[in-house]
Amino acid sequence: MNDFVFHNPVKLIFGQGQIRQLEGELKNFGSRILLVYGGGSIKRSGLYDEVTSILQQAGKEVHELSGVEPNPRVSTARKGATICKEKQIDFILAVGGGSVIDCTKLIASAAKYDGDAWDLVTRKVLASDALPFGTILTLAATGSEMNAGSVITNEETEEKYGWGGPLNYPKFSILDPAYTVTVPKDQTVYGIVDIMSHVLEQYFHNATNTPVQDELCEGLLRAVIDAGPKLVEDPDNMELRETILFAGTMALNGMIGVGSKGDWASHDIEHAVSAVYDIPHAGGLAILFPNWMRYNVKVNPSRFARLAVKVFEVDPAGKTEEEVAMEGIDFLRDFWDSIGAPKALSDYHIDDSKLKLMAEKATANGPLGKFSVLHTDDVLAILKASL
Repeated sequence: MNDFVFHNPVKLIFGQGQIRQLEGELKNFGSRILLVYGGGSIKRSGLYDEVTSILQQAGKEVHELSGVEPNPRVSTARKGATICKEKQIDFILAVGGGSVIDCTKLIASAAKYDGDAWDLVTRKVLASDALPFGTILTLAATGSEMNAGSVITNEETEEKYGWGGPLNYPKFSILDPAYTVTVPKDQTVYGIVDIMSHVLEQYFHNATNTPVQDELCEGLLRAVIDAGPKLVEDPDNMELRETILFAGTMALNGMIGVGSKGDWASHDIEHAVSAVYDIPHAGGLAILFPNWMRYNVKVNPSRFARLAVKVFEVDPAGKTEEEVAMEGIDFLRDFWDSIGAPKALSDYHIDDSKLKLMAEKATANGPLGKFSVLHTDDVLAILKASL
């Protein structure tokens, strides 16, 4: 395996009723709080009232930024940064899913930067300071609650990029599975796809001697494959909610990817698609990832075959590695179909009119991927196969 340094400073507070620890955590920070959330689901669920009551009891001065989009926009982060500067905010509290947290990460850095927030996303400059922030998670999906990554869309230029840095880690994250019960069925499905995609991106690497990492990835995938369909059918089941919530965090907190470099091309391609069409991120991944796998299976058939056998329980007897690999890919496609994930770009009414544009956007900063390097023509082929 590759040499590595692993450091994750996030304090994870997990379990039902753990919101009671919020006031104690906030004692470590200032009195002026920016509360960031999305489209109002936290108000319908009662979480908004619960959080604001705690903030009032703690004597905090609260300002709000609502309406964070499912694909968070730089324009929204700019608004948040302006509030932070004008109101001299001391701490940001993100209450919501990964999009709210991703937007909060940019707000935190942009609040301490005199230029435009998009400069940070495009790495024109590196953040040198950021406001501290914490999270209360309401959706099992992105893992943003315990990592330093963020994905932001520029709606004016139709660009969407991932970015991050050491200042992007939350100070604490509160994860209560009860807060995910009211999540709609489609968002539950998207979360399952997102979690599995994060694991798969890290599973496909070119490092050697990674038995621990491989087993961690495979175990996570098996746990999600077991619990995911049950949760879709029984959304009020707290044990299943708990399993998927923890899986989402473990899938992208850095631990399973140490000592190797995951691929991440499928994510980059999806970012280009949703930058142009504003579709759900995990919906795009559900469409693209199996086609990325089929396109790259010949790069290392044994890697795909191991996944098929260890995770998807494909019987390898009498089959070539490539045949086993393709059977595993078909299993993944069928599994995502079975829980209601989209299968083709046409499910979002996307035709071939902008495929070249999306391929060019995906590779605008150079070739994609670590497991298999993709150029514009490769991306275009995967997009065509995804129609």
